[in-house]
Amino acid sequence: MNSPINYVLASLPETRRAILDFLKRHGEARAEAIAAAATITVSGARQHLVALERDGLLAHREMRDGPGRPKHLYNLTPAGDALFPRTYAELTNELLQYVEHEDPALLARIFDKRGRRRLDQARARMAGLPFNDQVRVVAEILDEDGYLADFEQRDDGTYVITEHNCAVLSVARRYNHACSSEIAFLQAALPTADVTRVAHQLVAGHVCAYEVRPRV
Repeated sequence: MNSPINYVLASLPETRRAILDFLKRHGEARAEAIAAAATITVSGARQHLVALERDGLLAHREMRDGPGRPKHLYNLTPAGDALFPRTYAELTNELLQYVEHEDPALLARIFDKRGRRRLDQARARMAGLPFNDQVRVVAEILDEDGYLADFEQRDDGTYVITEHNCAVLSVARRYNHACSSEIAFLQAALPTADVTRVAHQLVAGHVCAYEVRPRV
């Protein structure tokens, strides 16, 4: 089976994909070596390297090996490295399947334990804050967890927290604990409000969204 290709990586010009692939395999290299690997001129390679560095996919460090100008050694940034295939979701689902087979109750406890850990961290960050800032912090936590989350306040005083990406979509499709624990986290983190899911990626939505209505 072929490895999955990140759609951002696949959308790049072939030469830039070749440069990223070469640096992924070799760690770091000078423009001359990169040009040879991509079968282009050194000046052409430098143009691609500048563009990739501008896009945040590459970085460089300077190396002095004698008189003259220092040499640049290029390497992948974390963003560039993240373009290459990962199988975390498949591995997670496989391990959870084994847990569910051995002890379904243990599977539920695992999700509960994750929820308690997130809740404890959220409460520590929200302590003493007014409600508006509590909502902001919750959205920040979700964003940090990979959900591309933001929030808005409506004219009627309610809030909407939107997750534009599901960081655990593969798991959520198989285990409803992931979705139920998410809304349970929001309800527990914002106990002075009623939290309702108003959009759901697993039910014909392109985002997950939650209405947060403060109790008067």
